[in-house]
Amino acid sequence: MIIGGIGALGGYVVSPDTVEGVSNNEASAAWDAAVDVISIMGTISEQQQEAGIIIAHVQGAKVTVTISSINQSNIKLTVKARKSFLPKISIAQDVFVKIMTHLNE
Repeated sequence: MIIGGIGALGGYVVSPDTVEGVSNNEASAAWDAAVDVISIMGTISEQQQEAGIIIAHVQGAKVTVTISSINQSNIKLTVKARKSFLPKISIAQDVFVKIMTHLNE
């Protein structure tokens, strides 16, 4: 299923537990934005900047954020959320939108 975002967010793809999209930002800027947003929304339990992975707990769900470079000035941001093995797409969307909004400020 594909859902078009609004404004600076562009389009993003949604699956049962994952939201992902592309942004024209550097990986380091996306990393900083993700850490800032997730630190406010929940608790980071693991982060590996070299691998581009952040694992956190937000609203009782395990959230995995993956940032991968497409090229020098574009990244792909993926946010996956599950609670008790069940998909929590609303949490994934909320985290994704807040990271992208923070990144594009």
